[in-house]
Amino acid sequence: MTNPLIALGPPVAAALVRLLGTTLRLRAEGIDALAPSWTAARPLIYCVWHGRILMVPWLNARLRRTHGAREVSVLASRSRDGGIVGDYARRFGLDVVRGSSSRGGALALRALVTAVGAGRDVALVPDGPRGPRGRLGPGVVALAALTGAPVVPLGFAARPAWRLATWDEFQIPSPFARAALVFGAATAIPRDADRERARKEIERSLDEATAAAERLVST
Repeated sequence: MTNPLIALGPPVAAALVRLLGTTLRLRAEGIDALAPSWTAARPLIYCVWHGRILMVPWLNARLRRTHGAREVSVLASRSRDGGIVGDYARRFGLDVVRGSSSRGGALALRALVTAVGAGRDVALVPDGPRGPRGRLGPGVVALAALTGAPVVPLGFAARPAWRLATWDEFQIPSPFARAALVFGAATAIPRDADRERARKEIERSLDEATAAAERLVST
């Protein structure tokens, strides 16, 4: 199904998300563990499920202001939808690399390796752009193994929120909702690691971070 951001367009969507963000009652966990990496400019690889990406650019901008988080390079697909999502992300100060597992994947991976080598944090949506929902693709593990940068799962949840009838159950927080951002433990993946085992471990960690965020907004 069409990405819901298309219905509004990046400028309008970004403005509405900024306005929505000011109303959220946000709780965050795991920030203190990341602060040393931010201070020392040690690159990190973030991953978040596709259905929870709407507020992430706004959250990164907020954490840059309040906690010294670093700007992030994000991966957006080469499709029309990916172009619109990339434009949306740029409006929050994010760098965008175009590519996906199906189109331009090798070039995108090389660009992300270069970004990490230059000391930048990067963010991936490992079940995007088409799913299956909640299934970690190979890109996160490959990038971590090639660069040595740790993987940090990112969970986000809001309640009340709308869940769209899309393949990813795309979540849009309601105004004045309780919201939670959870950073899971950073995990390094050696070059000689069993990549399928590592993929399952990161997938489980991302599920756990998302579940922890859901618990925070339920209490």
